[in-house]
Amino acid sequence: MEIERIDPFSYIIPVREGMRVPARIYASESLFSLLHEDKSIEQLVNVARQPGIVKEALGMPDMHQGFAFPIGGVAAFDIDEGIVSPGGVGFDINCGVRVILTSLDEKIVRPKLESIGKKLFARVPSGVGSKGVLKVSAKEARKAMDNGLRWTLAKGFAENIDLESVESGGYLEEADERAVSERAIDRGKEEFGTLGAGNHFLEISTVERIFDPARAKAYGLFEGQVLIWIHTGSRGLGHQVATDYIARMRPRMTHYKIPLYEHDFVSIPISDPIAKEYLSAMAAAANFAWINRQMITVAVREVFAREFGEPWDSLGMRLLYDVAHNIAKFETHIVEGMEKKLLVHRKGATRAFPAGHPELSLHAREVGQPVLLPGDMMRGSYILVGGPRAMEESFGSVAHGAGRCMSRKAAARQIQFDALSDQMRAHSVILLAANKRLACEEAPLAYKNVNDVVETVSGAGLASLVARTKPLLVIKG
Repeated sequence: MEIERIDPFSYIIPVREGMRVPARIYASESLFSLLHEDKSIEQLVNVARQPGIVKEALGMPDMHQGFAFPIGGVAAFDIDEGIVSPGGVGFDINCGVRVILTSLDEKIVRPKLESIGKKLFARVPSGVGSKGVLKVSAKEARKAMDNGLRWTLAKGFAENIDLESVESGGYLEEADERAVSERAIDRGKEEFGTLGAGNHFLEISTVERIFDPARAKAYGLFEGQVLIWIHTGSRGLGHQVATDYIARMRPRMTHYKIPLYEHDFVSIPISDPIAKEYLSAMAAAANFAWINRQMITVAVREVFAREFGEPWDSLGMRLLYDVAHNIAKFETHIVEGMEKKLLVHRKGATRAFPAGHPELSLHAREVGQPVLLPGDMMRGSYILVGGPRAMEESFGSVAHGAGRCMSRKAAARQIQFDALSDQMRAHSVILLAANKRLACEEAPLAYKNVNDVVETVSGAGLASLVARTKPLLVIKG
């Protein structure tokens, strides 16, 4: 396959048989070498073959093999000629990250760290099949999915300032619970405020380094500050929505003469009634994911308030931001010099909108959108800010994390939990896990070095560094 390196941080696959547009991969030389170990490049080429795709199929520096689209894949489709693909969104719809600020310094929190960790571990259900403390009826679950964070606001689980710090305000208006199956509702109604398993985590970290003092100050960040990272999504509800619609869409591909490149690489025109139903169900699942992260935020605030004997707002526990991964959104972008409405698929990728963008809330518009980019559970994470070049090149998108470089099975074979726990303790990180084997699947050696990913993102001009954080305590499902 012909692949051309065009600069230190990107490669181009020119249009070849069946491709409608080129494919661009953002990667340093070292990151690019890892892509030959899986099928992610082949998957990205298949994305470039989809009807109605605009400009380029994009692979972020955390790209690795997934189902259908590669994880770390971005593609935008013309709304009249393009397709929608559940595999281009992913099974964990709106798996995303939020960061909670505090006014607390690491020196104050570290003596209480184990106590806080144990209380959070007990308060936030984690692991496969975990069920939330909040019990709601199927009817109420459907109402919640139609309204997103507006539902939490009405129920007293959120403040207006929370909604201002969440992508899309935590609400997609396309949501329609009537497009969600009973099976999906049954799975979701018991998962409010749950972490789940896999790469989901709840992390207490500290700001290790500030790169951009002005933006850090605007975001409310300072060195030594304690932050809380929450990474989870729509869990079983989103998985069921994807499963349901992949099964419904697959037979329609023959009608439209769209090739099926992989079993789950299902795509049909946006104009198809089933596609429209999927987008309504996907939006409902995305709304649920924002509610899920908000309910965990409530638990985190309660634990810190009890531990320090002060109300959570007195501890400065407001949101920095909440970003979505695994989502398809209608957005307006410049294509060939003209504004065009597109359906942008981001699978294992996140928005990086610059200052002044009209879709940003006033909270983020002056400075630019905070980009939350977690690494592995030992080496740290980054907070960046979206830049204008991302809007020009990548539909305002960047990587969503470090990205795997080893399969879950391979990681579990290579490391034992006690060794992993000891390794993290040696780096002053406490690990609490609901399932030891699943924690081993998430070992640092299974992930690319987040420093390399961030160097590529910033080197390509898609986002700028603001701060780096270091884990103190990590809870895994």
